[in-house]
Amino acid sequence: MNPQTRHSLMLMLCAMIWGTAFVAQSAGSGMGAYSFLAGRSWLAVLVLLPTVYAFDALRRRRGEPTGRPQTAADRKTLGTAGFVCGTFLLAASAAQQIGITLNPSTAKAAFLTAMYVVMVPVFGLFVGRRGSARLWLSMVIAVGGLYLLCMKNGFGGIESSDWVLLSCAVLFSFQIMSIDHFSPLVDGVRLSLVQFVVVAVESTAAAFLFETPTLAEFGTNWLPIVYCGVLSSGVGYTLQILGQKELNPAVASLIMCLESVFSALGGWLILHQNLSVREASGCVLIFAAVVLAQLPVEEWRKCRSASRK
Repeated sequence: MNPQTRHSLMLMLCAMIWGTAFVAQSAGSGMGAYSFLAGRSWLAVLVLLPTVYAFDALRRRRGEPTGRPQTAADRKTLGTAGFVCGTFLLAASAAQQIGITLNPSTAKAAFLTAMYVVMVPVFGLFVGRRGSARLWLSMVIAVGGLYLLCMKNGFGGIESSDWVLLSCAVLFSFQIMSIDHFSPLVDGVRLSLVQFVVVAVESTAAAFLFETPTLAEFGTNWLPIVYCGVLSSGVGYTLQILGQKELNPAVASLIMCLESVFSALGGWLILHQNLSVREASGCVLIFAAVVLAQLPVEEWRKCRSASRK
């Protein structure tokens, strides 16, 4: 399996985890957004600590160098990467949780959040990334699919929660682009760990400043916190960092927007919620957009031109 395919599959698994965790995140909307983030983030840190040592042991067994920073400059790079990625992740996740609390319509929240699929390539233009016409066409198809899948009754009126969720999409775009910048420079699992240490510390401080967290809240919401902390945070964001390492961030954002598809499919399989023709059409369009964005058109052209010589 070539690295491009392997990393794409990592991001698809990441999208599946995030999609199924959306219900759990909604279930935890009864407590403060920062308190919920603090609980899931500290749990993610506990999961990632032994994961780092397990990856190091596996590399040593293969005779490969571990991902431990070797110099002060390496440690500074890891710290900077973790702080930048973690701060963007905290801001985006808090905006998403607050938006869901203000408006419990998870379908609308899923659509507005997934708008990062368009924002990532647009912001990429400012850092010199020029997407192909095929990639832009994929973005348009994906947004159409997301609309059919998530917006069952149209947009309706613009509400305050909509602006919060749109800001969440902007912040997730910055998080994806920061991962794209830093992941080739540092060990992916360590970056995930440091990122969540930053999220855990910052969200804990915000919870005590703006909310009144209680043990009773955590006891009532322990199941969604555990699910989101272990799978969505600990596993999902690690897969994102590892998967993005050799992928164009625009292509990565397309794959990760499959989160909405997996959320709908999870509701159909687990909760026995029927998919309408409109929703199924949306799923098909999003899958088509992801496939179109990853078709090796350039390689086919090279092979055809080589065969003509």
